Amino acid sequence: MRAILDVAAPAKLNLFLHVLGRRPDGMHELQSAFMLIDWCDTLHFERREGGGLSREDLAAELPPDDLVLRAARALQQASGTPWGAHIAIEKRVPAQAGMGGGSSDAASTLLALNRLWGLGWSVARLSALGVRLGADVPFFLGGHNAWVEGIGERLTPLALPPGRFLVAKPPEGLETAKIFSDPLLQRSHEPAILSGFAANPYAFGRNVLQPVAQRLCPGVAQALEWLAAQGLSGRMTGSGSAVFAPLPGEATPAAAPARWQVRVCSNMEAHPLAGWAPSDDSSVVG
Repeated sequence: MRAILDVAAPAKLNLFLHVLGRRPDGMHELQSAFMLIDWCDTLHFERREGGGLSREDLAAELPPDDLVLRAARALQQASGTPWGAHIAIEKRVPAQAGMGGGSSDAASTLLALNRLWGLGWSVARLSALGVRLGADVPFFLGGHNAWVEGIGERLTPLALPPGRFLVAKPPEGLETAKIFSDPLLQRSHEPAILSGFAANPYAFGRNVLQPVAQRLCPGVAQALEWLAAQGLSGRMTGSGSAVFAPLPGEATPAAAPARWQVRVCSNMEAHPLAGWAPSDDSSVVG
């Protein structure tokens, strides 16, 4: 009998994003709050004998060697397992949006193959491998909304109130490296306090990357104007071109321009795969 798993890979929103400074190694010290939303990719895994790894794209054209294959290869090599896998991806979360789609796919790959291959690795062990693939991978492995510090490696689980959010991604994307290398980026924001965030999590702080992003990508400004025209206070998420705003009550969004990707999303209390690997000792804040 073939061993098969179908799993979700949810996107995230940055409720705020502050840059505190630049480290000697060139990386940036950040503060943010990451929130899981129900805009998800779906990944299908089939265990294979012989150690071969293959991937199939079901809904979008992906690069030949994306984070999913890199995650599978890294876990296979680190664990020494003889197993391989065929992976099929239904890609729905847009790329270069600041929503963590690639990192989420990588995290779900590590969790699914950890189970499918019977490895029994802990979240901490998977995270040590995952952070080499991308700074956001440990967040998705952690399984909960989180207060994020450092370069993304210091996570404090958060409890957030339920909410609906209007998320809009214009056709253009944004590359993280271009934003963080821009000489006009503000890199000296005062550190935020968790208790201040908890008092009003959906209106706290700002995304300091937004002014640079609006200059590099006119679609960001257009998307924010589209939200404002509906009486919504929007902001950019992460370092991509997607923007979002809390959506009150049962409000229905206006029609979006052609080629935009727009969705009303709800936040998630926990990742769909939370508990798939032995968890670390942590307490929920909030």
